[in-house]
Amino acid sequence: MLVALAEWLSESYSFFNVFQYITLRSIMAVLTALGISLVLAPLMIRRLTELKIGQSIRDDGPQSHLVKAGTPTMGGALILLAIAVSTLLWGDLSNHYIWIVLFVTLGSGLVGGIDDYIKLKYGNSKGLSAKIKYLSLSLIAFIAATILFITANSNIETTLYFPVFKDWFWDMGWLFIPWTYLVIVGSSNAVNLTDGLDGLAIMPTIMVAAALGVFAYLTGNIVFAGYLGIPYVHNVGEITIFCGTIFGAGLGFLWFNSYPAQVFMGDVGALALGAALGVIAVVVRQEIVLAVMGGVFVMEAVSVILQVASFKVTGRRIFRMAPIHHHFELKGWAEPKVIVRFWIITIVLVLIGLATLKVR
Repeated sequence: MLVALAEWLSESYSFFNVFQYITLRSIMAVLTALGISLVLAPLMIRRLTELKIGQSIRDDGPQSHLVKAGTPTMGGALILLAIAVSTLLWGDLSNHYIWIVLFVTLGSGLVGGIDDYIKLKYGNSKGLSAKIKYLSLSLIAFIAATILFITANSNIETTLYFPVFKDWFWDMGWLFIPWTYLVIVGSSNAVNLTDGLDGLAIMPTIMVAAALGVFAYLTGNIVFAGYLGIPYVHNVGEITIFCGTIFGAGLGFLWFNSYPAQVFMGDVGALALGAALGVIAVVVRQEIVLAVMGGVFVMEAVSVILQVASFKVTGRRIFRMAPIHHHFELKGWAEPKVIVRFWIITIVLVLIGLATLKVR
């Protein structure tokens, strides 16, 4: 929105040409999203408390979590508001990638919001049935994947690239659609499973989003992409602004979500942010790097899969409890220790992911 205004004003005042730069607009998007989160969060927490919109705690979870019952939830709605407003203000709205990532993010957030509402209405931690939730997320992911496939201008946009090995790639053709669907839905659910401790999911999300912003900027710049040997995707650099909004909104939310949390993001935030990371990785052609940088999310999801499979096949559990962060809690790790150690792991994995830019 402001891009069009700046372009019009630049005809009379050359100073406004500065707003054409993605780097400046990304910084402004971060600050705008951060400001919205910091200003509105206290008001939202107060209102949620008044309405008694509090978190329901699993009966079979760690007993230490019972004290969290009643903590305001659905704070993810504020994250999505900050992301949407900042993106619409600072993004180039003529860029179709902006609209695709917004559609996936807000659509997944709507599914999560309905899930949270049902949990609150009936006072349990079940929410939407797994089938309805999965089908809803699948529909959103399938629509986005189809649009990306139809609007692809070259094979580069539907080719799977492997990090480190610059000559390893696979032109997926129409298989790009199911692949993209799997990445978006898988990422969405993985982040949702991780969101079980105060600040555990949001900080890795912030770090991975920032790194994907670097990839988006470089992938959308033909000079940098050529130098680094990564795929060049025309106009995808605009996604850097969107990554900046996740970074800013996430930081603002973390101020209130850090241990002990004053508010939880709920499924409205976790499902949306996970889907956002997935679709961003797809458009910048870095799905495998996402799996590396988001290793904590992958670990959480795999722990649940292994736990369920093991119990069904052998009747025994591999972990004391899944997702795996609960396993470490039951082993005696204090909640802040689990959180910070998972953050440290994410920092290392993000650095490894960024290193693949040069190691080719």
